Amino acid sequence: MVGCDSAIAADVCGALFNGYCIYFDYKRQSDLNFKNRLQERRKKQKLAKERAGLSKLPDLKDTEAVQKFFLEEIQLDEELLAQGDYENGVDHLTNAIAVWGQPQQLLQVLQQTLLPPVF
Repeated sequence: MVGCDSAIAADVCGALFNGYCIYFDYKRQSDLNFKNRLQERRKKQKLAKERAGLSKLPDLKDTEAVQKFFLEEIQLDEELLAQGDYENGVDHLTNAIAVWGQPQQLLQVLQQTLLPPVF
C-alpha cells in the first residue's frame, strides 16, 4: 500500500510540474516583448564574451604584444571604473598587473592614484 501511495504522489507531482511548464511556456510565447528581451540578453552575453576574449594573456616574450595588452586592459579598466562597474574594472586591472614586468612598482603607483575602495 505504501508503494502505491508514493507512486500516486509521484504522478501528481509530475503532472503539477508539467502543468507549471506548460503555463509558463504559454506566458512566454504570448509575451510580445519576449523576443526583444531575448535578443538584448544575447547581445549583452556576446559583448561580455568578446570582452572576456580580450583578456587572454599575450605571449610574454613579445614585448610589443605585452605592452599593447597592458594598455588595452588599463583602458578597459578606466572605462569600467568610470561607469561604476568596479568588479569588472578590477578584473581588467588584475590582467594588466599580471603581465607587467614589475608588479610591485605598478601596485605602488596604483595605490597612490586609485580610490581606496577600488584599490
